[in-house]
Order: sequence, then structure tokens, then C-alpha cells
Amino acid sequence: MYALEWAVTVFFTIEYLVRLYSVYKPMKYVTSFYGLVDIASILPVYLSLFIPGAHSLMIVRSLRLLRLFRIFKMNLFLNQGNQILQAIRMSREKILVFTFFVVLMVFVFGSITYMVENKSNPKFDSIPTSIYWAIVTITTVGYGDISPVTPLGKFFASFVMLLGYAVIAVPTGIVTSSLVNLGRKQSAQHCPGCSKEGHEEDAVYCKYCGTGLGG
Repeated sequence: MYALEWAVTVFFTIEYLVRLYSVYKPMKYVTSFYGLVDIASILPVYLSLFIPGAHSLMIVRSLRLLRLFRIFKMNLFLNQGNQILQAIRMSREKILVFTFFVVLMVFVFGSITYMVENKSNPKFDSIPTSIYWAIVTITTVGYGDISPVTPLGKFFASFVMLLGYAVIAVPTGIVTSSLVNLGRKQSAQHCPGCSKEGHEEDAVYCKYCGTGLGG
């Protein structure tokens, strides 16, 4: 196992060096996500030669599992993952605005519930506790450790529960809409400049760094 460990480490080291040699802009690859994964995967083994106890850092090598998609050429999964990430980036402004609105609702609902339930229900002993209840309710988690007991409190809680479905549906719809807009076919070719994927099939230049894709 020790020999196998070093063989795998050497293999990944060679791969890392070859990638640095083959790309036009090595620093872009070094600072990219997979570049950081590569260096974090091989460093612990070499550090263990000079620093006692560094062998425990080998848990970092579990990040190599992220490379399995490339090793087995599962470009389909990589492309789909890239599309999801890109859709989230495209939707982040809308999601942030909606999240801010939800936070305001939680504070308002929590405060109102506290005023309604405080005298009749000892569990609603403070506004922060009531806000916690509002978060659990509006996200449809429903732990049940705190619940209203007054008729008005139950009516208000029912309204918050129904509103919780919109809290789930709206961001889902936002991201889904972005995914539909990104539904164009993308090629699996790597950019020779930054080593990134996710380009359209007819792309001539890399959309990340502008390097020519070479047809």
C-alpha cells in the first residue's frame, strides 16, 4: 500500500506538471479550482518527508475523487454540473433579493407571533424564539418543538405554512428558468489557455480567457 501510494502520487504529480507545461497561461490553471485540487492532492505526501505528522493531511487526497469524472471521461456529468453552477450565478441577484425579503418576513412573522402567543404560551418566551419558530415553519421543516395554542396563533401559523410553499417554489423557478436558457449544447473540449470546459460546440475562443480553441 505504501508503494502504491507513492505510485499514485507520482502519477498525479506528472499529470500536474504536464498540465502546467501544456496550457498557455499556467497561473490560470494553478489558481483554478481543479488546479488547487491537484496541488492539494499531492502536497501531503511530500510534506510527510520533511514535517512529522504531515501524513495526517492525506485526508485532503479525498479531493481526488473529483478527478474521477475526468479520468473516466464522464464529460456529461461535468457539463451538467457546470450548467447548474452557471445558472445559480446568473440567478444570484434575484435569489439574494428574494432571500432578503424572506428574512424580513421571518422577523415580522416572528414578532407578530410573539405578541399573539406570549401571554398564553410559555414556549414563545422571546422574540428570537418566535423568529426561530417562523424560520422552521416558513421553510416547511416543522420540528414541532414550538407551536401556537391560541386560535389566532394557529390561524396565523396556517398562513405562514402556506406561504412556505412559495418560499420553496420561487427560487426553484428562478434557477430552472436560468437552466432552460442555458440549454444549448456545449462541447467537452478543454481550453489550452486556462484548461476550462463548458464551451459551445461552435465556439472559436474560450469564453473565460479568450484563448483560441483551435477548432
